[in-house]
Amino acid sequence: MKIRSTPNNLQVLYEDNHIIVINKRVGDLVQGDQTKDAPLSEIIKEYLKEKYNKPGAVYLGVVHRLDRPTSGIVLFAKTSKALTRLNESFKNRETKKTYWAVVKNTPEEISATLTHYLVRNPKNNTSKAHIKEVPQSKKGVLSYTVLKRLNTYSVLEIDLFTGRHHQIRAQLTAIGSPIKGDLKYGFDRSNPDGGIHLHARTLTFTHPVTKEIIKLVAPTPDDVIWNLV
Repeated sequence: MKIRSTPNNLQVLYEDNHIIVINKRVGDLVQGDQTKDAPLSEIIKEYLKEKYNKPGAVYLGVVHRLDRPTSGIVLFAKTSKALTRLNESFKNRETKKTYWAVVKNTPEEISATLTHYLVRNPKNNTSKAHIKEVPQSKKGVLSYTVLKRLNTYSVLEIDLFTGRHHQIRAQLTAIGSPIKGDLKYGFDRSNPDGGIHLHARTLTFTHPVTKEIIKLVAPTPDDVIWNLV
């Protein structure tokens, strides 16, 4: 896949009149928060404004999000019609998302489906995965396959069936396989860039206007571990 890098260092995986898809870098904030750091949504607006020489405000709809320390595919809508249709598609779980994660402690099973009940703690912005349903919990389901074993770590390919807060991070920790660099979920040390080795690898969805099935693949970040995969 040919990736276009912009002057803002955006990695554009796909763009047409209706949508734009970015390969998010570790540390990029998808949408504004209390940190006041410039979010990806605003950076893309500036990119579109310059590229198309737009005199007024640029419309951009945030369809879904990735955690700040995570990298990979993020889809944005360039029109309100596209946003409405994509929101409905995501809500109805008509999209397919695949992630790669580098973990310590290879899971006992090479391939499995994990079902947990997740409870979010807003005070420390974490979620805990429980084996059985507990008060205020939400069901989380994913499947994983061990993609590759490295010297110290293993690489998992993960299909996500529900979209819970920090779901992958919490569920992998629950089976004793925390993600590399994820101090919040039990890994013993941070990564130099402050990120974690969780990457939104592929996204398959129906185009909101043309109805074409689109599958996009995001190259992994350029670092020592990912380059071994």
